Amino acid sequence: MTTHARDAATGGAINLSFLVLARVCTSAVFMTYPACLNALLSEWQMTATNAGIVQGVFTAAFALSLLIASYLCDRIGAKRVFNAATMLSAVAAILFAFFARSFETAVVFVSLVGLFQGGTYTPAIMLVSANTPQDRKASAVGWVLAGMSAGYVISIFLSTSLLALYGYKAAFLATALITVLGWGFGYLAVCRARDQIHDEGPAQGAVFDKAMKRRSKLLTLGYIGHSWELLEAWAWVPAFLTAAILPRGTMSPIELGLWIALVLHLSGFCSSFLSGYAADRFGARSVLIAFALLGALCSASIGWLTDVSVPLLLIVAAIYGFATIGDSSVLSSAMTDAVPAQYLGRALGLRSVLGIGAGAASPAIFGLTLDLAPGAYAWGFAFGTLAVGGALAILCAVLLPRRNA
Repeated sequence: MTTHARDAATGGAINLSFLVLARVCTSAVFMTYPACLNALLSEWQMTATNAGIVQGVFTAAFALSLLIASYLCDRIGAKRVFNAATMLSAVAAILFAFFARSFETAVVFVSLVGLFQGGTYTPAIMLVSANTPQDRKASAVGWVLAGMSAGYVISIFLSTSLLALYGYKAAFLATALITVLGWGFGYLAVCRARDQIHDEGPAQGAVFDKAMKRRSKLLTLGYIGHSWELLEAWAWVPAFLTAAILPRGTMSPIELGLWIALVLHLSGFCSSFLSGYAADRFGARSVLIAFALLGALCSASIGWLTDVSVPLLLIVAAIYGFATIGDSSVLSSAMTDAVPAQYLGRALGLRSVLGIGAGAASPAIFGLTLDLAPGAYAWGFAFGTLAVGGALAILCAVLLPRRNA
């Protein structure tokens, strides 16, 4: 097999600081809908199943965009895809802010947001992989994902604050405007980055040895379990904490929104770069096992803690946020090592459509469980559906070869 790699931009480098800021701003719209969910259930007269469907549509569109973007990255380069996606993400967020006013319109416009959000994710990982030394790759990917978590903090805090003061329309608009800044930071981040586009030879399959195939399959299955748990938690933990804490009268909605943002996503911010550093030092396998096990334990327990003290509940939620996102950067950086560069886009795309696709179904299943389960046990049973994904992630991490993980 012959492979020729040509540089679309030579002699340059990625600006990691601007890339992290781009991910912060672009992700600021990501959690707006979940943060406003309790109010939207009433405003839009939705059932919990309806609410889960909206989040599921967003996630399905996100998965589709990951697949398309990954395919295009192998054809025209990650830099072009990333620049186009950041611009279109800003446009989609503005449209959502102005036109999402019911369950039906939310399904339409939230799908547009998801459809372009994914195009800023996979290309960013590929650009980091192409422009970062091997011994710092997991750490760099961790910082990119940490930027996303910081964006989620902004998204939840700003949304809940504006929701309490001015209503959900203001929350939608404010977070959408921040994505415009993400477009600018994104361009500055990658304008000098090295972008490799690979021309394939005829003997494509020869570059995959048996060990690489096994690792890539296990990492893909682990990502499916990870996505099932993570995306369902992101969609429903804010509503769970609101339902469990707000009726006690110990916090205002703004205070609660800040605490939700901190415990769910600031913990994830710390987790993303810490797990990357840990993987660079100790190997991916050990880190993946630890985070998957901790996340599954939290999924199995948090729904039964509605009556515990507020500090204890927030501590458990913080551990949950730390655990569920921590393996994401490690799964991504490990995949860049498990797949030859000329097939990385498609491998990440397949992984994404399977993983995020599973994650698209999980919020609706959570909502259906919440609707059908007896009231006293509803949250416990609903969160139990997340532990299934955690168990799959644990199994796949344990089966990863030690010497190559």
